[in-house]
Parts: sequence; structure tokens; C-alpha cells
Amino acid sequence: MAAVISTTAGQDYARRRAHLLAHDLCRIRRKDQSLVIERESGDKVHIPVTDVRDIIACAPADLNTATISLLNQHHINVHFLSHYGDYAGSLLTAETSASGEVVLGQVRLMEDPRTRLEIARSIVVAAAFNIRRVVDRRLLDHPYAVLEASAAVATSTGQLMAAEGTFRRSAWEVLDTRLPGWLQLSGRTRRPPGNAGNAFISYVNGITYARVLTAVRLTPLHSGIAFLHTTMERHRHSLVLDIAEVFKPMFAERLLLRLSGRQQLKPCHFDSDVGMAMLSDSGRKLVVQTVRDELATTVKHRGLGRNVAYDELLYLEALQLTRACLEGTAYRPFRIWW
Repeated sequence: MAAVISTTAGQDYARRRAHLLAHDLCRIRRKDQSLVIERESGDKVHIPVTDVRDIIACAPADLNTATISLLNQHHINVHFLSHYGDYAGSLLTAETSASGEVVLGQVRLMEDPRTRLEIARSIVVAAAFNIRRVVDRRLLDHPYAVLEASAAVATSTGQLMAAEGTFRRSAWEVLDTRLPGWLQLSGRTRRPPGNAGNAFISYVNGITYARVLTAVRLTPLHSGIAFLHTTMERHRHSLVLDIAEVFKPMFAERLLLRLSGRQQLKPCHFDSDVGMAMLSDSGRKLVVQTVRDELATTVKHRGLGRNVAYDELLYLEALQLTRACLEGTAYRPFRIWW
């Protein structure tokens, strides 16, 4: 089973790419076996359907039934973000990789209190490790040590998430020291984001969540059976929340620091009001292009011995968890090694 997934779905994942739509009111239409992206300006972009892994609509999009039929034939999911960058929902194709054996294994791991806690603990610690590596290793040494100690003695996922919340508050305070005043978070706020820094992180987190959802659906895993977050959480894919935890710092906080340090991110990239902020049209295009480029960046994988795109790391993570459910191997969440 694992070999089949890695040699077929894995090759397909690496060959296709995600398409992020940042322009207002894009119309997605079908022309034979291609997709046509019609922009409000009248520009049209033709994309062979076989080159598309999924579509993330970061702005309003319009689809018709002919387009949906073509997308379903080629197993292409469409994810939608709200104007604040939160994940709003998806147009998902029929399940194509489902495996009763894997789902039963996933349920067994989830229903075993000790095993579930071990997996949840490893996710929390790995996510904190990645935040520390991205934000500031020295200043976050002590908060990270506290988190590790708290996670080691935690007896429930609630305690783990409380320890994670304490660490993240420390990390956000350190992050603010590396940002100009207008980009500082001053605490994490969502729906709507309270300021420009929070708006940026919410938007990139929304894209990351959508990409992880596609990766999970290429494996036999059930996206609603989770280990850290509440299983079958309403309106959300709980397992995607679990896996996304370890990748969010690599994209959100890391890119925020990079664009700020290079002075590429400016106040004009945000529309702000009292107690709320969101990306402007130009800001959305900048962020989408930056994330698109980052997903395509490659790194030498220590286990595979070849270069893999950051985007493929998401699929490999879901595949590792699949093997844990199917073969009983230990699950070791992704940690930034470069």
C-alpha cells in the first residue's frame, strides 16, 4: 500500500503544481481539456488541466458546472479563502485514495489514549521547534525548554495545547522585536485580524491549510480523524489542522520576517481600519507570489537523497503519518533541518 502511494500519487504530486489566484473576480472556465482563467481586466490564461494539482482562490472566483465536471474528472480540488485570508471552504472531488485498512489503523491510534497523546505531544514540540528556529533560537531557548518539560508531563491534549499557547505568546513577543512597529502583532488576533502583521499571518496560514488538505487527500488518511485537535471538528478537517501546525512557521512567520527585513512589505499592502486589517489588492498579489515561489523552493531531503520542493514536504509528511497508521512505525513530525 505505502509503495503504491509513494510511486503513483507521489510522482503525480511532484509533477503537478498548485495555482493560486490573487486577482479579483477570476472566472474559471473550461475549454476542451484546459482551464481558462479569465481576469476582470479581460486577460486570459490557458492552463492544461494535467498541470494542475489544486487551485486556491485568494480572491472571489466564479466557476460553472462544465468547469466543475472537468475538475472532478482530474481530481482537482478548489480551496477558497475569505477576504481576511481565513480558510472559507473547498470544492472537493470524490475520494480517490481511500483505504479502509489505513482508516481503521488511524482510528486505532486515535482511540489508544497513550498513542494519541504521544503523537499529539510530538506535533506540539515539533511546531515549537520550527517556530524557535524561524524566529530566534537564542531568545526562545528558555520558553522552548519550558514547553518540552510541560509537554512531557501533560496527560491530555488540552494540557498540550495550553502549553503550546504559552510558548506561542512568548514567540510572538520575540517576533515583534524583529518587526517595525506597524507590522508588530501585539498578540495574535483573528477573524478579523487586528493589524497588518496578524493579517499577513492569517492569510499565509490559510494558504498553508489549503495545501495540506490537498496533500492529505492524496493519501488514504481520513482528514476528520485527528490526534491533537478535536476529531471531526465542525467545519474543519481536524487532521489537516494537526499537520499544518508544524508547517505554518516555515511559511507565515518566516516570510513575514523576510519581507519585512527586505522592506518589500509596506503599509500600502494593507487596508486597515479601527481594530481590523486585511491585505489590499497589491498586498494580496505580493503575498500570493511570495508563497508560490516559496512552495517551489527545493531542499535536499535527508531521507530520500534528492531535492524536493517545500510543497512536496507536505505530501511526504502526510505519507509518513499514513505509514504510522498502516505499519505501526513511529511518527516523527517535520522539523526544519536547514
